Amino acid sequence: MERRKKNGLSALTEREQEILQLIWNGLKNREIGNRLKISVKTVEAHRANMMKKLRVSNAAQLLKAAIEEGLIRFRLA
Repeated sequence: MERRKKNGLSALTEREQEILQLIWNGLKNREIGNRLKISVKTVEAHRANMMKKLRVSNAAQLLKAAIEEGLIRFRLA
């Protein structure tokens, strides 16, 4: 049986999805850490893991990929 690589929403953990949403909301790593009661280093590690999973190299590409994959929830004003 062929193993398929997970992508999109199924590739990200619940915590990564939570952090992704906070990044989308404009929070900085320190603010995310404070809100979630985790260290800035942990936030950075989650961000790096998301970028690796979505095969991107910066925050703008991360958000673009997240939108394309349907990982970001947003409302139009």
